[in-house]
Amino acid sequence: MSGVLTLGEAMGIFVADGIGTLESARGFTLGIAGAESNVAIGVARLGGDATWVGRIGQDAVGALIAARLRYFGVRAIALADDAFTGLMIRYQRSGQFIHADYHRAGSAGSRLNPSDVPVSEIEAAGIVHVTGITPALSDTARAAVFHTVEAARAAGVTVSVDVNYRSKLWSRFDAAPVLRDLVTRADIVFAGPEEAEIFIDDPDPVRGLAALGPTEVIVKDGARGCVAQIDGTLHAVPALPVTSLDPVGAGDAFVAGYLADRLAGAGPEGRLRTAIAAGAFAVTVPGDCEGLPTRTDLAALSGGDIHR
Repeated sequence: MSGVLTLGEAMGIFVADGIGTLESARGFTLGIAGAESNVAIGVARLGGDATWVGRIGQDAVGALIAARLRYFGVRAIALADDAFTGLMIRYQRSGQFIHADYHRAGSAGSRLNPSDVPVSEIEAAGIVHVTGITPALSDTARAAVFHTVEAARAAGVTVSVDVNYRSKLWSRFDAAPVLRDLVTRADIVFAGPEEAEIFIDDPDPVRGLAALGPTEVIVKDGARGCVAQIDGTLHAVPALPVTSLDPVGAGDAFVAGYLADRLAGAGPEGRLRTAIAAGAFAVTVPGDCEGLPTRTDLAALSGGDIHR
């Protein structure tokens, strides 16, 4: 099986140092962010082939995104656009609450359109992975996602969808029919319990999502682990106990672990355990993608805290 093909917006991210209000921050760390690019990096870090498609501005942040993706082993189809590269500002208001502000309306990434994603790339993929974030960015970005999904279905390529609802991008009312439409076209779906509630009526999110058609339904539930229905069989895998430094990016790491193991031919239990381990490792390292693990990292996760 070939690798993962994903598409969406990658952004620059400024993360405030320390804990407190944005005004009290003494400095910022610059990195890159974006659910789809995170998944691509995560798959590559675990030894899989990953291709990311998106638009970036002809600016320093766009150059940084392209360079970082190459560094992490992702094949990037990064299309130059005359709009600016989107930004995110993130700060930790307290030990429990993290805030993120977007500066992405009209950005290069939001101008993604169906012609940006070559059908030849879709047909050559083993898995096409999309999220519910990109359809919220613009009409053309939404069209690009559905075009890619339909082309994948026509070619017999597995379609993976991570619901990834973002309330700062669109309302639950606007998102519900689009997310439902997207999930009905998926073979694999990832969602949190609260995300599933947006567009299903069933109190059991696994059952409700499976009723829409996906044969692999994975409900990510943070510190409670995950519950899944894969080819009709139910699975439950507990979370791993780790010290969390930064929970952002754990969901993308989880998805990357599952997809990388699926590409490698692992069975359902193996995929879910790798997904849980990848998510657990990611929260122990600050940053959106900096903590995405390698296979060596996962092997060491349960082997103690000193390695000489």
